[in-house]
Amino acid sequence: MDRQLHKQSQKRPQRSEQYMSARVPELRSVEFVPHNERHGHPASQFPLWFSVNMMVLTTLTGGIGVLSGLNMFWSVVAIICGNFLGALFVAGHSVQGPVLGIPQMIQSRAQFGVFGAAIPLFAVLIMYIGYFASNSVIAGDAIDAGTPIGKNWGIVISGLVILVITFYGHDLIHKIERWFAIILGAGFLAVTVVVIQHGLPSSSWNAGNFNGTAFLLLIAATATWQLTFAPYVADYSRYLPSSTSGKQTFIFTYLGLVVSTTWLMTLGAMLTTIFPEYGSQPSQTIAGLFPSALAPAVYIFIVIGVIATNVFNLYGAFMSLTTIVDTFRRVKTTLSARAVLFLIVFAVATLVAVLASSDFMAFFENLLLVLGYMLFPWTTINLVDFFFVRKGRYVVGDIFDPNGRYGRFNSRALIAYGATILVEIPFMSTAFFTGFLFEAVGGIDYAWIIALTLPGLIYFVLMRRTRRMADRLESDTTVDEMSSPLGSLTDIDENSPSIPSVNRPENNEPV
Repeated sequence: MDRQLHKQSQKRPQRSEQYMSARVPELRSVEFVPHNERHGHPASQFPLWFSVNMMVLTTLTGGIGVLSGLNMFWSVVAIICGNFLGALFVAGHSVQGPVLGIPQMIQSRAQFGVFGAAIPLFAVLIMYIGYFASNSVIAGDAIDAGTPIGKNWGIVISGLVILVITFYGHDLIHKIERWFAIILGAGFLAVTVVVIQHGLPSSSWNAGNFNGTAFLLLIAATATWQLTFAPYVADYSRYLPSSTSGKQTFIFTYLGLVVSTTWLMTLGAMLTTIFPEYGSQPSQTIAGLFPSALAPAVYIFIVIGVIATNVFNLYGAFMSLTTIVDTFRRVKTTLSARAVLFLIVFAVATLVAVLASSDFMAFFENLLLVLGYMLFPWTTINLVDFFFVRKGRYVVGDIFDPNGRYGRFNSRALIAYGATILVEIPFMSTAFFTGFLFEAVGGIDYAWIIALTLPGLIYFVLMRRTRRMADRLESDTTVDEMSSPLGSLTDIDENSPSIPSVNRPENNEPV
């Protein structure tokens, strides 16, 4: 990015007449969003992150505790603990969008280096494809059960709807997700009322029936659910004005996440308690709660939930692929380039969904668990760098320049990342591999806790030189007391001289 052009964009507070809207395709991808194109209010984050969780797959996560031996009381406690904890990290990432004006994963270049950031990006891309496929299978099953179209064609048709929405991009996604939030909220409210009327066993709310292993398992599952949103949450806040309150962005994102997940996961625990077979036939079970005449409408409702979520997965896959390509060859954003990249990720993700069998989906679920072990350290390093090391001060232009201040690789971030993975391994538990300490600690997965704590501590210590200079770090973003993530940063005059000892170290070590 040209630094001078970026500064000129800061001098033009008026909104550009040519910025994208819901009626025309988005023209930006991984590049910085100029200040004259910023628009919106942080309240828009609530319906966005509310609707993304309003789907059947969310309820299945809530049923994990019941299947593992928890009753309703302790399932609800675990669901609240896991979601409230996990959403803290995700909402923290959302604050970065207005400050930096760039997508979430490309921000990682400031921590890992321009080339080093590609390492977690490949894991993110696979994760998006996996979630897109998993949700598409649910949509295909619902379409197959409610129409004569068939499962595979149902996957393709629902996927094409998602492709159109994501191709138009950011503003259409925000607009349509607001409607999805209303429709899906009303639908799941009806499901909740019917389930409550059905009633639960009297022992469901007995606080004395506690299973510690199952309790910690459900906390891990619900926290992990939240944390999978971290790699793309700032993508949807990056168009907000740089003066946007970081506190408001955090709160609206956080509430959208925890209200939807706590509600639907609790509903899932109730459904699993009443119908033990719910996990194998979720769509059919929900449809069976209503008169048979309403079954087609219920299946359509389930498909809408999948579309609302898979829009995020396909858009995230596109952004990740674009960032990977941009790492090695600068991407020029055009409609044709955008279309090609979208078609690539759509074709791969849809093919995976169509070919998915029950055995394959079980394999993929375990693969996604492994990817979580790889992504959580990235989350912590990214947040520690933003809030506690550089305190929101970045030169966005250098994030796109391998010869800039962030370098090609940042050995300190890579050491923190790699060391954490090594420490995690003995505590991991998947169908592929079980660490030698997993059984020794009671068969409880502590790897995700290590992933959210250890890398941040290591990175914080290794970045002590940058921390000491944090108040003098140059920034080409608009950061003031109102928009600061910490509420205490001051503006940096765009005409102030650079600081050679900070901006261009003699040993060429990334700052």
